[in-house]
Amino acid sequence: MKKSLHEDVYVIVLFVSATFFLTTSACSNGDCQMLESCSAATDCATGLYCGNCPQLGKNQPFCIRGQANIPTAIINGLPFNKYIWLVTHNAFSIVDAPLLSGPQRITFYNQEDSVTNQLRNGVRGLMLDMYDFEDDIWLCHSFRGQCYNITTFQPAINTLREVETFLSSNPTEIVTIIIEDYVHTPKGLTKLFTDAGLEKYWFPVSKMPKKGEDWPTVTTMAQDNYRLLVFTSDSSKEATEGIAYQWRYMVENEPGDPGVQQGSCSNRKESKSLTSKAASLFLQNYFPTMPVQAEACKENSTPLMDMVATCYKAAGNVMPNFLAVNFYMRSDGGGVFDALDRMNGQTLCGCASVTSCQPGAAFGACRNNEVRNSTSPADPSGGFSGSVQVTGSASRINLTSLFIIYGFQFFFILLVFYLK
Repeated sequence: MKKSLHEDVYVIVLFVSATFFLTTSACSNGDCQMLESCSAATDCATGLYCGNCPQLGKNQPFCIRGQANIPTAIINGLPFNKYIWLVTHNAFSIVDAPLLSGPQRITFYNQEDSVTNQLRNGVRGLMLDMYDFEDDIWLCHSFRGQCYNITTFQPAINTLREVETFLSSNPTEIVTIIIEDYVHTPKGLTKLFTDAGLEKYWFPVSKMPKKGEDWPTVTTMAQDNYRLLVFTSDSSKEATEGIAYQWRYMVENEPGDPGVQQGSCSNRKESKSLTSKAASLFLQNYFPTMPVQAEACKENSTPLMDMVATCYKAAGNVMPNFLAVNFYMRSDGGGVFDALDRMNGQTLCGCASVTSCQPGAAFGACRNNEVRNSTSPADPSGGFSGSVQVTGSASRINLTSLFIIYGFQFFFILLVFYLK
């Protein structure tokens, strides 16, 4: 009878030991790959972060892509307009941004980390709303074209200095700034960009293709140091300040809710038709009129690829050059980064993903091995300063792990004492 009891106890010990082994052998410390469970940001591999997506029934944290593969690092030397670049809509409208103009802010938000981090993580286009405010130019949301202290964020020069720091540290990268322009101060934007130290990178409007021709190659642009493209919504600024009028050089679908309506992709009223050959750049807006953080992980997943396909057809089987989104890191896994990989793969080499492209190979000659997640992230120093990390759920998982570990130890001590 005592032997049988001991046999039962040993079975229990083996079972608990196996459970403990499986629990403690789970990925951690930077080993977790995309879609694997995590409990902290440090669990996930480079280019990934720890988040969730309750709107798709994914409540427990898992590793999600948070950085882009830079297409020019894989296929270089093509005209600028052959690539697809990630753009952050209202890049300045950042959750938890410090209050600089008053005791509170009453407005909406579109992004979660600093512009510096956005650029490090592979963003190459910034949508910025600029206004005259307090004898300066500020980044702001507005009511009827007017900036108020409850809708403002910061002086525009702060963000532009972040761009200058990035460009000076990354001598082959190209950044595009698209300005929703409410600045009426004469030469205000010229002074702003000069004071920010960006004039040395400026792509001259006189050299921009005006009849739909190809742009210079990215290699030539880097060699000439023409690595900053600036577009304005104010048509008069091209003549007065040499700033390109946006819709002279690019076509654009409707922003806001029309831009996420499945099955439809019509041009913005200011824009030429999406099939126009008179402009060589195509901006696809993909964000709802009212941004909701919690919904972004759903929006930036399957519906995004569906809308890319819709707009591709609407533009006459042409991929956009710029994909503008809210909360760019949120998704159910690969998100906007996987979408960009697929889009660049199709355009640059005819492969399912840009990671399958082979430099110097014939179009359509693809690597057989598909990567599991980002293999060449934008910058390993990129981080996530926003609120994407699901700290609540992560904390629960940490407590659960501790309970299992210490509970097992306590159980083992009791068992040994009993068997004596």
